[in-house]
Amino acid sequence: MSYETLQSSPTETAVETLGPVLSTDEQDENLMILGYPVVDMKITVLALILLFLCLVAVVGNGILTATLGMKWLLRRAFSPCDKLLVSLGASRFFLQWVVICRNVYIFLNPTAFPYNPVLQFLAILWDFLNTVTLWISTWLSLFYCVKIATFTHPVFFWLKCRVSRWVPRMLLSSVGFSGLSTTLLFIGNQSIYQNYLRTVGQSWNVTENDMRNSCEKFYLFPVKAITWMAPTLIFLTCMILLLTSLGRHTKKVLLTLSGFQDPSAQAHIKALLALISFSIIFTSYSLSIVLTATGIFPSREFRYWAWQVLINLCTALHPVILLFTNSKMKEVLERGCCSRNRAS
Repeated sequence: MSYETLQSSPTETAVETLGPVLSTDEQDENLMILGYPVVDMKITVLALILLFLCLVAVVGNGILTATLGMKWLLRRAFSPCDKLLVSLGASRFFLQWVVICRNVYIFLNPTAFPYNPVLQFLAILWDFLNTVTLWISTWLSLFYCVKIATFTHPVFFWLKCRVSRWVPRMLLSSVGFSGLSTTLLFIGNQSIYQNYLRTVGQSWNVTENDMRNSCEKFYLFPVKAITWMAPTLIFLTCMILLLTSLGRHTKKVLLTLSGFQDPSAQAHIKALLALISFSIIFTSYSLSIVLTATGIFPSREFRYWAWQVLINLCTALHPVILLFTNSKMKEVLERGCCSRNRAS
């Protein structure tokens, strides 16, 4: 395709080039002015909300990571739980920057082929960091379950003695699982992109589009579903066990104490609420990214941006909840702020 052709008819060239990407209905719905799509005001508003939520998540996870770093500097010790929390905060911090870059690129280039080199590079980072985040959250729930649950089964006693030593292996396994799944997804994405390059400039080919749909349906989606649902199922199992145990213990505490105003009872209730909120946020996030992987939310439509806002609302809430409900983190933050004020 020559430079003269692009200059003479940019609109026709854009539609012809995007033939394998856009269906007939989508080509009709995306009005073009000088080769560029008209930006919907609703999508612009949602994109700005999404950017705000991502920035909130960046700040929240950044503060979480910095707080744990200050804790390590003040105490010169790093517990296994802190290692999991700081890894989770760091992975989410970088993940949100990838989400920002990806959605800004999609917003500015709504007709870009979804498997082009730029989006493939961002997809590699997103797939890796997202899977790492899911697995670290899962190991954190397992750690909480083993350490806090009061079950008397011998397996729990055996796990209690060993789970702290397994934390480095948990983090390494998270990186290993993420690297494997990212490699498999990259192979599928690259094959779709190479197939697309062979059809650019040619007439509409239904067979090539069927091949792309088959690859997405029978290869990419199963890999994503297995990669993301496996840690989700482990997470939910651990959380159900932990909430069951903590719920029984809270009930006993409430029966033996004067009521809800007792500090011990309030501590148990806060712990229950924090775990429930963590479970809801994690489950909502994991299910939402699986639904996104099905392709029912095209990036050129309003529902894609609405769905992205919902996903990142869940992501932005969790670090804020952790910072406000964890008394140790609040204490470290206060000490850090006081030391800064003295230094100034």
